[in-house]
Amino acid sequence: MKLLLRLLLVMGAFYAVGVLVPGVSLSGDPVDLLVIALVFGVLNLLVKPVLTLLSMPFVLLTLGLFLLVVNAAVLGLTAALTSRLDVDGVGAAVVGALVISVVTFVGERALGLED
Repeated sequence: MKLLLRLLLVMGAFYAVGVLVPGVSLSGDPVDLLVIALVFGVLNLLVKPVLTLLSMPFVLLTLGLFLLVVNAAVLGLTAALTSRLDVDGVGAAVVGALVISVVTFVGERALGLED
């Protein structure tokens, strides 16, 4: 049940990014949002820990702000792997990653999904 709620939350976060962030476009079909959320989840599970470990000196040097760049890289990889999401540039990826982080953080706290 929690997994389904998290998946719906990430789908909503991607919808918010598509609406709010110029330079990020996605197709409006809910099935496409599901595919994007699943790919993003798999990349968060497999690739993000490796990127975080490799970038640890930068994360420590910037007091954690470099994690936003890591999240933007995962968003860019998601866009590269799916034809349903387009990210135009690094700036759009960083802002999109920030919006996804904020929406999922607030949504998890509101729904009681935090670990």
